[in-house]
Amino acid sequence: MVWQLDEELWFPNPYMGEPDGLVAIGGDLSADRLLLAYSNGFFPWYAFNMEREPHWYCPLDRYVIFPSEIHVSHSMRQLLRQHKYEVTVNQDFDAVIRGCSTAQGRNEQSGAWLGPDIIKAYTALHRMGYAASVEVWELDSGRLVGGLYGVTLCNAFFGESMFSLVPNASKLALICLAKGLEAVGAHFIDCQFETPLFASMGGRHISYEEYMEMLTHPSPLTVRNNRPVLPGLRRSRSAGL
Repeated sequence: MVWQLDEELWFPNPYMGEPDGLVAIGGDLSADRLLLAYSNGFFPWYAFNMEREPHWYCPLDRYVIFPSEIHVSHSMRQLLRQHKYEVTVNQDFDAVIRGCSTAQGRNEQSGAWLGPDIIKAYTALHRMGYAASVEVWELDSGRLVGGLYGVTLCNAFFGESMFSLVPNASKLALICLAKGLEAVGAHFIDCQFETPLFASMGGRHISYEEYMEMLTHPSPLTVRNNRPVLPGLRRSRSAGL
């Protein structure tokens, strides 16, 4: 069953949704609705050039990476030792979300979801302190060559998108994100759905019940405006890794 949302801030019972995780259509992308969504395991996902309203998903089979379980392959360890890149946090959120939208011509493909409305909504979340970016810079040229962004809420990081302009840049961003989240006691990185990349990096399935239990479980994080946020995801720079 798929519910139609209205102007009220609410979400239906995810157990009543479709097998693919689609639960509701409509509403808006306001900060309050997005924060309510992520607090309950929902996220928007829809083709901006095909659909007029947000589609809200809440899969009962969740795919996450626990920060302490991030898999760093031999080739990635070699890349880390080469000191070719610099990884930063929240240095250029705008460039990262634009890169996620346009890399490899994604925004021109059928079914593209990271369009102007999503960019505007998550940029607003970032300015409020609830969305963060990880940037990968090429040291020789100073060029942004990859990164990722997502929502920082409760005790988790909700990954939204990532991009690479050189091989393995997004993997590097994910590894550094996981290490930073592990240091501050975050419970998991929400990958939304399984992909070969996430599987290779140590992702695994958990139930929605386990997911929500961890999401609401206290952890050593700071609290601002009555909402816990990750202290490790502040404006910072880490040269050479």
